[in-house]
Amino acid sequence: MPLDSLNGIELDAPADFHVHLRDGAMAELVTPTIRQGGVNTVFVMPNLVPPVTTVAHALEYKKRLESIEPNVTFLMSLYLHESITPNTIKEAKKAGIAGVKSYPAGVTTNSSSGVVSYEQFYDVFAEMERQDMVLNLHGEVPSSPTNDVTVLNAEESFLPTFTDLHRRFPKLRIILEHCTTAAAVEAVKSCGPTVAATITAHHLFIIIDDWAGDPHCFCKPVAKLPSDRRMLLQTAMSGNPKFFLGTDSAPHPAISKRGDKIAAGVFAQPHAVGLVFSAMEQAIEKGVLTEKDVTAEKLQGFVAGNGRSFYRSPNTKGEKVVVKKDAVQIQSSLQNKDGSIEVIPFRRGQKTWSVEWK
Repeated sequence: MPLDSLNGIELDAPADFHVHLRDGAMAELVTPTIRQGGVNTVFVMPNLVPPVTTVAHALEYKKRLESIEPNVTFLMSLYLHESITPNTIKEAKKAGIAGVKSYPAGVTTNSSSGVVSYEQFYDVFAEMERQDMVLNLHGEVPSSPTNDVTVLNAEESFLPTFTDLHRRFPKLRIILEHCTTAAAVEAVKSCGPTVAATITAHHLFIIIDDWAGDPHCFCKPVAKLPSDRRMLLQTAMSGNPKFFLGTDSAPHPAISKRGDKIAAGVFAQPHAVGLVFSAMEQAIEKGVLTEKDVTAEKLQGFVAGNGRSFYRSPNTKGEKVVVKKDAVQIQSSLQNKDGSIEVIPFRRGQKTWSVEWK
């Protein structure tokens, strides 16, 4: 059977460099699942309501998260907004904030305050370059009937902007978040060493047909073609240090996945690492990868080493995990104690690899 040789593998503590933890009761429900998923370091998205646009807000948010789960390292970010100035960047750097996240206006959850034009932020990017901070790009443009842009080509339509930003700010560390297309992977490869990309666990599994029939697989950017999924799987196991895990785990109340307007987001946090292993196992079964492609070294790089190196966030606690094959069943739903919030995990009811802390 695929990957039997990796059953019981020991890894240095994985990290997840793209998570949505929300706030309030939802944060209290989902934040404890970070370590359950085999992760002890996360890069936290700032698209709360209102968005995290000040250093004070980011630090307050971090304290709330730490009070829920003190055994996780939370790397914080600011939401790129017209109120962000070069002085904000200087203040953020001193406060230990890791990056600034850019959302094009209106493309995904809580992005109504997002970017319309990147030119107005050139002085901010220049200061980020000087301060050695990370610019995290949600790589899509808004849908436009006039320009023939939909969710299916919104990412590819953004790539010229992405490569132009790298050209203008070659020393700025940039991450193209949650790549979904072969074109995005090639664009990242074409850039210099200051550019990297995250790949989600769920995009290693799904294509258009999956989210078209299941709202719990619907996210932004949407999954694309089988050929795109093949590229993502092959890239994740290529050993290329530019690519690493960022689950984009995005919990929504289950009711918002059943309404007239479906919320965009896939909740993968409770099984972040196990899902990666299951995806590789499935890829071998389908002939996309071979047993030789999926090595302990490459898995370690993808779920931990590559991202930690880019973010300069080492596993200082020296923690390790043990990953076991198909040892746990993903629960059908996650609810808080009073039942007021319900979230549906990705691949609910299916078996996946388990993760235990040593």
